[in-house]
Amino acid sequence: MAAIVAQAGVSKATFYRAFGSRGELFAELAAGPEPDRRSAVLEAAAELLARDGLARLSMDELAAQAGVSRAWLYRLYPGKAALFSEMVHAFSPMEVVVATTERLRGEPPEVALPELAVTVWQALSKHLGVVRPLLFEAMRLGPDVRETVTGEVAPQMIGAIGGYLMEQMEAGRLRPMHPVLAVQSFVGPIIFHVILKPVLSEGLGIEFDTEEAVRAFALNFVRGMAPDPAISAPESADSPADR
Repeated sequence: MAAIVAQAGVSKATFYRAFGSRGELFAELAAGPEPDRRSAVLEAAAELLARDGLARLSMDELAAQAGVSRAWLYRLYPGKAALFSEMVHAFSPMEVVVATTERLRGEPPEVALPELAVTVWQALSKHLGVVRPLLFEAMRLGPDVRETVTGEVAPQMIGAIGGYLMEQMEAGRLRPMHPVLAVQSFVGPIIFHVILKPVLSEGLGIEFDTEEAVRAFALNFVRGMAPDPAISAPESADSPADR
């Protein structure tokens, strides 16, 4: 086995994480290629993430629940960081945000932002059961999520929405404000509603038409950011011209 490990150029720990024993290696070699079961893995991962959180999620249990071998799982996702990244791409509205913002770039805020909010909600609503635990993991910013959140999700989301908002500020359609704070002001109520929705509906029996709710959040943002000569931006909030 030492010769195989050396030839493969991996550590013994990595080898035994993928193949628990010599027998498992030989069984894997004898077996034909497994069908692509990425969707089954991601669905099982979503259930385990909601139940256990990423830190306690067992890759062995994930392989068993998804009906794949441990070796196949580790070839596809070498660790939890790779698994989390794939889940973000599969379940988060990141790509929808970027595409929709680009499509609406020429529209004024009162048109673009309510449509963006509703489109994002429609994307989120398909995967609410996993979006919430993904949000919680992102907020914890643990070692398995840091690279995906800080290197990919945050720059793309802030870049897309913040870029649009800055254009509108420079055009005089929105009050000057630091673009990151503006993005938080726009996105914050939508995220909070996503988190709070089960408490309102299941715990308190309060039901909302969520599309109308997020549209209202967006219109409130537009009203609050409307240019007003009588209101000057606080000195602590940098305008685009200050940077």
